[in-house]
Amino acid sequence: MPPTNDHEPEMTDTPLSSPDLAAQGLCDEVPETLHEDRLWRDGGWTARVVKNEDDDGWAVQMIKDGEPEPALVGPWTMGRNKKDPKPLDTSAFNTLVKTASEVLRRHEQQLRAQLHKRVTVAAATGDDQLEITLDIVPDEDEPYALLSALDSAGERLAQVRVGATFKLSKASAAAWVESEFRRPG
Repeated sequence: MPPTNDHEPEMTDTPLSSPDLAAQGLCDEVPETLHEDRLWRDGGWTARVVKNEDDDGWAVQMIKDGEPEPALVGPWTMGRNKKDPKPLDTSAFNTLVKTASEVLRRHEQQLRAQLHKRVTVAAATGDDQLEITLDIVPDEDEPYALLSALDSAGERLAQVRVGATFKLSKASAAAWVESEFRRPG
């Protein structure tokens, strides 16, 4: 009897499919295009029709490649038999991609608005206007913000690190300018 090597994996004649290989980390390839009745993958997006947990209907999830959560979840139309979902098609998929992309764009705009504040105040000397910005850095361990002053030409005059909870207003910006850009207490 030949010696066995306990360190080698057992070989089988059963071929592994791409999902099996991906699950085992043996290949990073996910088919770029897939068009099935309940699953479409194309152009960086995946549409998946799933049973709606809240009722007897169906829902569609739109997931952007590389994202763990769906960008959009919405109701999906029943088919003619009033039991199964209507199959996905090119037109529906394109509409879903457009809608999900808009949702992501709005979310990014909202996040940017929350993390970036801007006010304009008069300079301490002269008639110049200063733009004071607050950029919050949402670090998980120690979030902070950068308070910056820019002149009318866009040149940075000062920048200090402040707490992420710092409230930027015309009054707080003017006080910072008057203090000659000393770190707010």
